[in-house]
Amino acid sequence: MSKVQQRIMPYIQLMRLDRPIGILLLLWPTLSALWIAAEGMPDLTVLIVFILGVILMRSAGCAINDFADREIDGSVWRTQNRPLATGELTARQAVYVFIGMALVAFILVSLLNSLTIWLSLGGVFLAATYPFMKRYTYFPQIYLGMAFGWAIPMTFAAQTNTVPVMAWLLFLANIIWTTMYDTFYAMADREDDLLAGVKSTAVLFGDDDLIIQGIMQVAYIVVMVLVGLQLEMSFIFYLGLCLASALFVYQQFLAKDRQPQRCLQAFLNNNWVGLIIFISLVIHYSIVSVGK
Repeated sequence: MSKVQQRIMPYIQLMRLDRPIGILLLLWPTLSALWIAAEGMPDLTVLIVFILGVILMRSAGCAINDFADREIDGSVWRTQNRPLATGELTARQAVYVFIGMALVAFILVSLLNSLTIWLSLGGVFLAATYPFMKRYTYFPQIYLGMAFGWAIPMTFAAQTNTVPVMAWLLFLANIIWTTMYDTFYAMADREDDLLAGVKSTAVLFGDDDLIIQGIMQVAYIVVMVLVGLQLEMSFIFYLGLCLASALFVYQQFLAKDRQPQRCLQAFLNNNWVGLIIFISLVIHYSIVSVGK
């Protein structure tokens, strides 16, 4: 590895650019909301801004998360090699990365309308404060759902200059989904979190975790069915929801023994849930546009 690579790699690891699952889990509901807001024909500038914004803000969120967890990550098996835990980067450098990524994202948002710009300030606040929630509440996963889902009302604002009820219904669905998949993630760390005094839904749910996970999975599908009915979606969308439901059943199977690696696999499997629903929307609106 060259000297340049040695210098850059800790920053790549800090922003998790070597592990893009977080970008994808943020990207699919953002694109899905944009496709709905634009009825399948999003403005190109809006599309590019949100794709780049997802990458930038997820990177910023990871940097501030590692800053907040710098005293904890070294004692958790899954995070002990993060650059702040190993000393490759300092806390100040992580803060600088957060500020830099957030500023670039804000510059991009400034290309859009004023309503979207004002909403973006809420997104920065949620991203900056989320990592500290696990110190004070057992529900940091719900707060993450709000942070990850804030792009949804922003897409409607950018595309239509309004934030209708549909945007908030999708926002609710995303909070449920994010809480569910991040609980799988937290289940993998539960023993370490208990020792470190870190709070999470996995710690709170205890032995009832899989039952509550199932309830959230059902709730997510129910809300998305309401979305489909409200928008008069074709059977393609509901087929996507059926496939997503099958993946939820598979995730329950993966996590049934609560083994950390299997819980992580259940978490990662949600990438396919988001992708399938987005594809179903793209196909739906493509068919509708052809029909017109």
